[in-house]
Amino acid sequence: MMLEKTTRVNYLFDFYQSLLTPKQKSYMSLYYLDDYSLGEIAEEYDISRQAVYDNIKRTEAMLEQYEEKLLLFEKFQKRQQLIEQLKTAVENMDVNEHILSLVESLEKLD
Repeated sequence: MMLEKTTRVNYLFDFYQSLLTPKQKSYMSLYYLDDYSLGEIAEEYDISRQAVYDNIKRTEAMLEQYEEKLLLFEKFQKRQQLIEQLKTAVENMDVNEHILSLVESLEKLD
């Protein structure tokens, strides 16, 4: 469950980080991408561990709100599923290499 949440937050951060403040980006990046503890981030910024925790929780909630409105992650997931289905269908058919390369190009867009 925790890994699932971390993966989701990482994706949301990828999609919406440009909407965050520099401080929010920094805390999220250190916590989720660089695996810093709350204590390490607090020490780095000379603030309380609770302040870091509160900021990260608020930022996570903001990312979820952005996703609720914009659905970038949901659409990305659906696109990935469709690409996989298309790839499987194309691989099972006797099609030329050009069509297969187009499918692979579509897959690499994300």
